[in-house]
Amino acid sequence: MTLNPGKDLDLEAGEVFLVDKPADWTSFDVVNKMRRIFRIKRIGHAGTLDKSATGLLIVCTGRKTKELSSFQQLEKEYDVTMRLGEKTESYDTETPVIHRHDLSGMDEEAIRSTIAAFVGIQKQLPPMWSAVKVAGTPLYRYARKGIEVPRKERDVFIERIDVRTIALPDVTMTVVCSKGTYIRSLVNDIGEALGVGAHVVRLRRTRIGNYHVADALTIEDLLHLNPGRPH
Repeated sequence: MTLNPGKDLDLEAGEVFLVDKPADWTSFDVVNKMRRIFRIKRIGHAGTLDKSATGLLIVCTGRKTKELSSFQQLEKEYDVTMRLGEKTESYDTETPVIHRHDLSGMDEEAIRSTIAAFVGIQKQLPPMWSAVKVAGTPLYRYARKGIEVPRKERDVFIERIDVRTIALPDVTMTVVCSKGTYIRSLVNDIGEALGVGAHVVRLRRTRIGNYHVADALTIEDLLHLNPGRPH
């Protein structure tokens, strides 16, 4: 919920902020910045975004942090740019391209029909480059050491994939999905199904339930809410 101009903040009683996370910030970076801006300890976010991703992050303070789990249950909407013919270990641009495949002869109809097959309930394997913990350690820490560990598949629900443009090697899509869905894994799986590989080159979360990024505050907006405090 965005704040009305001039509204007095009651951070301990609890506020809910819609924040537009910038690229190259982790979700924790945003929370940590807000902790310094507002000088509050009790603060958290619902639904982690990848560091390279942008878009909607819901942040709660004070007693509103009890509502974080309810926000996490809501469906998510993403704008995604998928690059076909290139594969990376992280399934996005955080790691180098490790495999390239020629796209000559790639048929637009085949791309659309393959993508359409991923709508519905899917078994999905979390990427090694993720914060999912195995034996108490985030997977990305294993990945940085070149260690691949067994992960459990999870059921996710892809409600809708709208292909907006196909301009090879890039495909832009809008994806609506359940909580716990890794868009990077979805894109990697699509690339595997097409036999050419794929990774995410742009990811932006535009909606969580009925909350939209168009209503979100930027980091600069947050700074202006408390201009007299050190940041």
